[in-house]
Formats: sequence, C-alpha cells, structure tokens
Amino acid sequence: MSNLLVLMDELRREQSLCDAVIRVQDSQFHVHKPVMCSISPFFKSLFTTWSTPDNNIFDIPDVSADSMQAFIEFAYTGAVSITKENITDLFIAADRFSVEGLAQACCDEMERSLSPQTCVYTWRITEKYYYPALRQKAFSYILRHFEEVVACTSFLQLSAAELKMIIESEFLNVKQESTAFEAVLCWINHSPQDRQVHIRDLLSKIRLAFLDFQYYINHVIGNELIRQNQQCKNYLIQSTKQMLDTHQGSLTRSSNSNYKLTCPRVPQAVLMAIGGWHIRDPTSAIEIYNSRSKRWVLMDSSDGPRAYHGTVFLNGCLYVIGGFDGIENFCTMHKYNLATQTWNEVAPMHTSRCYVSVALLDGLIYAMGGYDGLDRLETAEQYTPEFNQWTRIASMHEQRSDASAASLNGQAGGFDGVTRLNTLEVYDPEIQHWRSLPSMIESRSNFGMAVLDDELYVVGGFGGFTTTARVESFNFGTGVWSIVKDMEVSRSALSCCILHDLPNMSFYSDTQYAEDSKEN
Repeated sequence: MSNLLVLMDELRREQSLCDAVIRVQDSQFHVHKPVMCSISPFFKSLFTTWSTPDNNIFDIPDVSADSMQAFIEFAYTGAVSITKENITDLFIAADRFSVEGLAQACCDEMERSLSPQTCVYTWRITEKYYYPALRQKAFSYILRHFEEVVACTSFLQLSAAELKMIIESEFLNVKQESTAFEAVLCWINHSPQDRQVHIRDLLSKIRLAFLDFQYYINHVIGNELIRQNQQCKNYLIQSTKQMLDTHQGSLTRSSNSNYKLTCPRVPQAVLMAIGGWHIRDPTSAIEIYNSRSKRWVLMDSSDGPRAYHGTVFLNGCLYVIGGFDGIENFCTMHKYNLATQTWNEVAPMHTSRCYVSVALLDGLIYAMGGYDGLDRLETAEQYTPEFNQWTRIASMHEQRSDASAASLNGQAGGFDGVTRLNTLEVYDPEIQHWRSLPSMIESRSNFGMAVLDDELYVVGGFGGFTTTARVESFNFGTGVWSIVKDMEVSRSALSCCILHDLPNMSFYSDTQYAEDSKEN
C-alpha cells in the first residue's frame, strides 16, 4: 500500500477531510470521493454525474453495513478479509460497484472453497452475475463429484433446466449409470406434484444402455412414476428397441437420432495395458479399458514390441521404461504425449533393465532392480523429466527382478516356483501387518495390475500353459472378485497404468469410437 493511501486511510478513520458520507442501513461511513472513484466506476458516476458537487450524503440501498465496511477498507488498503459469512455479499457488492479486483478476490476464494456443499450455489450465482470462468469450474466440480453433490440439500434446489444440463453431460462422473437415474428420481420426489412433468425430458438424458439389464427392467420400466406417464412409456419402447439394435449391430446413423443413449460417458480415468508377451513373441499392442462402458479398445501404436517393461503416467505423458523385445534388453525410455499422440525416445537409463520395477515419487521416476541379460540387479536410478536426465541413486540391499506392487499396498498372485497363485495380500501400514483377502478367480503369474475407481484390476498374465487375455477386478468394499471383459490380445509380462485428467480423454475412451460409428 502506498504512503498516500496509508495517509488517506488514517484520515478516514479520524473522519478528517472526508467529503462524502455513505449511508447503509443504520450505519454511515465517512469517505474521500477521490479514493472511492479510483477503484469504482459506480462511485465515480455517483459523485460526478448522478449528483451535484455540493451533495455529500449518499444512501446506498440493498447493501449490508458489513459489506460496505469491507468494501471501503478494500478501497483504502487493497486488502479485505473474505469469510464464508461475507463472501456472497462482497461478491454482489463488487459486481454492483464494478470493482474488478474485489470481484476477482471473491472468485478466487469461491474457487478455493468449492465443495459438494458449495459448488451448486457457486455455479448458479456466477451465471446471474456472469463470471463464466468460475461458473465453468463450478460446473466441472459438480460433474466430477456428482455422487457427493447428490447427497447435499443444494442438489434438490436445482431447476429442471439445470439438472438436465448436468445429467446430459458426457463428462458426468458416475461409476454406475443407475446413480444418474436415481438422482433424477430423488430430485422429482422432493416435489413430485411440481416436478413429475419433467420426468420424460430428464429420462432421455440417462444413458439407458449402460444400466444393468435386470436393473433396467425392475427399476426403470417398473418404476411407478414412469409407468403412469405415457410419454415415458413410449420413449422406453423406442429406447429398448434401439438398445437391442445396437447389441445386434444394426444401428445406423438414420436410426440413431439419440445416439447418446448408447454412447458411454467420458471417464475421469482409464486403464491402459501396454505391450507384453503374446504367445511366443513380444507385442506392441496397447489397449485401453473404460470402466464406464466396460470395454477394451485397441489403440494404434508406433512404438516397438516389448515385454517385462515398466510404465509411468506423469504430466500428461506415458513413459515406457526398459523391457525386452526377444533379442535385446533395453535401457531406453520412450515417452508418449497423450495430447499430441506422438512418441519420442528420451534419455536412456544408465543400465539395461527388463523385469524392472518402476515408481513415481514427487514428480520423479524411479527404476529399480531388474535383469540386464547377465545378472539380476540391485542398482537403481532416478529420472528428472525437467532435465531429461537419469541419475544413479543408492543401490538396494538385495538383487531384485520381477517385483511389483499396486498403490493399495497389495500383492496379488504370482509364482512360488511350483504353481501359479491366485492369492491376494494387503498390507496395513498402521498396524504393520499383512492380511489375506479373497483369492482371485483364476491363478496367474506375470500379469499387469492397477487401481481404477478404487478397484484393483488384474490384467492378463500366464496361466501355466499359455498367456491369457482374462481380466478380473477386486472391490475392496464388497470383498468380491468380478470377471471383467477380456482384452483383445492375450499376453503376459505386460505393464499397466492409469491415465487421468486428460483434456482429450474422449480420444482414449471408446466414446471416440462411438462417435466414429455414428458417422458411418
């Protein structure tokens, strides 16, 4: 704060040389017109255009005394205390008085304070006062945290148009489409007489093809509100036929006027399976699993075949580290930019490593142990993406290869030297204890493993006689293993990682392929 403003603020507090009085409710504030004019076009017009020079008392309606006090302090000091109690009044006052600095400070605080309880209000108020950047961030928050937002009372205050905008978004983050359907019913049942008129319009925004069939029969077709609505009944007859046509492969663009019915939502994250050993040779195949559509999609890859490698996802890029192509053990690392869809070879490791263990910590990539073609390794090195440089770090105490673990601190399956295992163990660091969990459905070794949507996925591997394309997942909430759709390519010695928060995520989920099929 400049010396001049410090002096002016002292004079204001002493009510010295003030030339205007602002009256708000039962309070009045002595101010200096030049200071108020310097930050607010509203007050400049009020003091110079909308009043005579000898007018020095101004009544401002619809503003609280606390807000005006904070506003005046901001004018004199450039600082303001924004709290959850005063932020709305300050934001409205800043917009009314055209004070961009204060409005931005309020926007910044509202963005920092986004939560399931506040996001709906922020989304709505920023439409009324037109702050599109914050409105989009609040909307994105609603979509991302929808399952938590539905449990808040603010969700029930949405208008039909607002709820429709949320439900129809391809970026709505729901693990099960039934969550979206039940949210619509919850909203309608909050005021059924007023809201059931919207059920047909809202129902059309549900991706019905991704509901479990038995759930669809029992809870959608069997819902009393829907059964009583002739428009809904007609829509469900058409939708059921369309879904059957889709499964039979007879859907055409002309018949697919509402293709979103059968188009999966864009997930927040997808599972990627890279390379591996396919029957007798390494493969370059890359497949992506979308848990929303429960489908694998093969992705084009110009990177060469490799197995026994490691992968890491960092800053929008996939790093493929080390490995073996059937002839050579690699020290190389290839980087795939998921935004530009381009491969580049970056700095190689100091040591060739297949069966390598890789990890990500504090933005650095670690490669540990492995096999260089002659020996099992205890050495380790660290990669700094900023400098494209590997650095040797302290060696481990033991030689290690073929070692891995998932981010849930678990071990699954493997090979004990005699048989393939189907066991699962998880480590609790608080009590420093390993405990056994339900066994996998199939025994396997040398598989890929990753955690997606809080479920542990076990991908491919070797079953004792041949490589497998089988996939299963473990739900820690229910303690149950479930069969997941097979990959297109059977393989062992593959590597898996999770891609998340990509600006072009639709390209890496089968929503892109659904769009393509719509055009055909």
